[in-house]
Amino acid sequence: MAVADDLFKALADPTRRTILDELTEKSGQTLFEICSRLTMKHRLGISRQAISQHLAVLEAAGLVETRRVGRYKFHDLNTAPLRQIGERWLAHDTSGPEENTP
Repeated sequence: MAVADDLFKALADPTRRTILDELTEKSGQTLFEICSRLTMKHRLGISRQAISQHLAVLEAAGLVETRRVGRYKFHDLNTAPLRQIGERWLAHDTSGPEENTP
């Protein structure tokens, strides 16, 4: 259950959801790129350290994976935890859509 708790905690914050939106649009960004996009596109006045902390929460939840190439650290979106949560409840739904009767 802790995995689901981490996932929902990560998704609860609007800044983290914005970071995920940016990684959806362009995965494999460095911290500098993410900071630039949040500042220019979303007008978020947030420090590099704060964004780094948000990325750490997203990484702990499994939504962001990192990889190092030389001295650069790239952040990639991982949607597997979202699919797992969806499948957790949707797999048990066998009823189909309910009909609206007047």
